[in-house]
Amino acid sequence: MSMARVTFQIAENPPARLDKALARDVPAEAALSRTRLAKLLAGGSISIDGVTQTDPKAKVQEGAQIEISVPVADESHIGPEDIPLDIIFEDDDLVVINKPAGMVVHPAPGTPNGTLVNALLHHCGDTLSGVGGSKRPGIVHRIDKETSGLLVVAKTDRAHQGLATQFEKHTVERYYNAVVYGVPDAHDPRLRGVRGVNFETSNIMKITTHLARHKTDRQRQAVLFEGGRHAVTRSRIVEGFGNPEVASLVECWLETGRTHQIRVHLTHAGHSLIGDPTYGGRRKLSEKALSPAGVAAAKAFPRQALHAAVLGFVHPVTKEELRFEAAIPADMASLIEALRAKKQV
Repeated sequence: MSMARVTFQIAENPPARLDKALARDVPAEAALSRTRLAKLLAGGSISIDGVTQTDPKAKVQEGAQIEISVPVADESHIGPEDIPLDIIFEDDDLVVINKPAGMVVHPAPGTPNGTLVNALLHHCGDTLSGVGGSKRPGIVHRIDKETSGLLVVAKTDRAHQGLATQFEKHTVERYYNAVVYGVPDAHDPRLRGVRGVNFETSNIMKITTHLARHKTDRQRQAVLFEGGRHAVTRSRIVEGFGNPEVASLVECWLETGRTHQIRVHLTHAGHSLIGDPTYGGRRKLSEKALSPAGVAAAKAFPRQALHAAVLGFVHPVTKEELRFEAAIPADMASLIEALRAKKQV
């Protein structure tokens, strides 16, 4: 394997730990993320004044000469596939995709091909400069296979590092559209008794819990109040359906981004997503409240009615504030129209 050499000196007042000093002083053009630096350090690829160092907690002095041996990016073991993509934005560092429902983001044992990563490898070709030592797109966040909508993917290590930091700090703007059973309204007395659910001004429902993998069903996430990972979801009603209203279109936004977060949280509040096969989205809707078309459309909807509609972040290289929107896809739009249909008297 061929190697590239990155050399630099530690600047004044270095942090107490070597790993932090490296992250601070490594040249930006080297495009080495903290994660990548940690792997290179552990692998014996970093020397200080000619002596190999592997301890991230080691001390380092101002003026120390650092040399990093970086493997030149290999071709990814994942194969490129010519799959059409709805590209919203692209430059040398990143690409924003409007993912269709039914597409998996990353290959896994059950879905080795046909994924977004396979499609991006074909689309980007030689424009990928290498993420984590391999010529592949950098996935910094995911949306479920049957959820549609916006994703940003890094094409370079520097973009991957900058985007990952924003997601870790929860500064990325993410809004979702969901069609749910019931109407999550502050005037519903039932919701006052649901732990972790409260309402802010303007009828905004805030759900605060912890989430962790379900103890017996490894494909599901479970709500906890001790252990797991902190998760916060907010939502507001956009439109109610039926007379009386028995379903609604809601807008959700994330303070944290955990696996299945919106689906689990809304189910916890008693407002599971129409069509959700995992979290109880097969409830019956009242035929007295909706038209036959609305009842039939909800019953037949084949996926969770969830769409990642808005994605906003700071470009990790140009520092420009970017914000993208993707319209509700045709299948969800048809569901909404059917739910709006007036019941014939």
